[in-house]
Amino acid sequence: MPKAKFIFKKYKNSFSVYIENLEQLSVEEIQKIENFVSTRKGVFDFETYSFIIQKKLEFEEFVSLLKYSNIDALCKEKFIQANIKAKVEFGKYKGMFYSDLPDNYLLWLKGNYRGKDRDNIISELNSRGLF
Repeated sequence: MPKAKFIFKKYKNSFSVYIENLEQLSVEEIQKIENFVSTRKGVFDFETYSFIIQKKLEFEEFVSLLKYSNIDALCKEKFIQANIKAKVEFGKYKGMFYSDLPDNYLLWLKGNYRGKDRDNIISELNSRGLF
């Protein structure tokens, strides 16, 4: 049975994790990951093979949490390069840079927001490889 392959991305007040090989994991392993995420009040998104948790956390802390939770995984850290210096002018993330927004919120904006900042949203999604 293959180990989960996680790519950890840290943001200002949260982190997200992309699971490279989600389709190859057993139901039991996926349930462990879902439990890990829900216990930390995070959101698991099967469409993007990722989850996000609204907590400031370093990569080493994340790896330790996985071990403590008995999740056997290969982990890599991805560094986010902030290409966009525009700030969000609305909603609960008002004042934050688009580059600091969680993946799932940017994806939600992609499908639901039609305002003047749409180009910033699409550019940030492209820079993260999510569009």
